[in-house]
This record gives sequence, C-alpha cells and structure tokens, in this order.
Amino acid sequence: MSGAGYGKKLIGKANVYIHEKGKSNARITHVDIELDELNKIILPGEASYVQGKEGGVFIGLKKDMIQKAEDILKDKK
Repeated sequence: MSGAGYGKKLIGKANVYIHEKGKSNARITHVDIELDELNKIILPGEASYVQGKEGGVFIGLKKDMIQKAEDILKDKK
C-alpha cells in the first residue's frame, strides 16, 4: 500500500464490508465500498473495472467517470 503521495487527493474514509450471499438481499457474496463521494464519480448501476494491487484495489474509470473525478479535483482547489 503506497498511501498518500504526489498527485493523490483524499476524498474520504470509506466503510468496506464483505456482504454475504443471502443476507440483506445479496444474490452473491461481494465487497461493498460505501462512500458518498464515489457516487459523484461512479453513478449507482454503472460498471467499472477493479484490479487487486499491493495493499488494496485499483478502480479503473471510464472516460466520463474520469471527467467527473477531474472536476471534483478542480473544485477542491
């Protein structure tokens, strides 16, 4: 895990859960990352790409999602 660094902006602290199949309407066991700021980039129902990395995961963004993320960065300046 690389942590904070040049070009990285913290958007919040997420709640992360393993959501078990058959409980709370889960059809399959999956990982939930809950952070309202993420819904400004990836809208509910949209799909993205996730890859494991040392110490966590990387979420790849589509072009329109990248634009939303860059707009958030501009607003934070």
